[in-house]
Amino acid sequence: MQISDFRQSLSEAAPPSTLAPPLIALWHAGKGDWQCAHAVVQEEDDTDSAWVHAYLHRQEGDLANAGYWYRRASKPMFNGSLDDEWAAIAGALLLPKRQ
Repeated sequence: MQISDFRQSLSEAAPPSTLAPPLIALWHAGKGDWQCAHAVVQEEDDTDSAWVHAYLHRQEGDLANAGYWYRRASKPMFNGSLDDEWAAIAGALLLPKRQ
C-alpha cells in the first residue's frame, strides 16, 4: 500500500483489514480518534507501536511520556509538525519489511 492509498482510506469507516496494529493506530489518529489510536498501540509491545505511541503522546502534548516511547522505539523525537511526523511514520511503516 502506498501512502496516498493509506490517506485515501481515511475516508472509509474502518481501516483496511490488512494493516498491522501500528498502522491501524496511525489510521485512527489520522481520523482524529486519539483514544482509539492509543488503545491499539497500548496493547502492543514492538518498536513500530512504540513509535506511534510516541507520536500520540507528542500530539497530546505530553512530551515527557513521548520521550519515553521514542526511546523505546529507538527513534529521535521528531522536530517537525505533527502532520509531517504522521506522514513520515506512515511512509516508513508502509514500506515492505526486509527479511
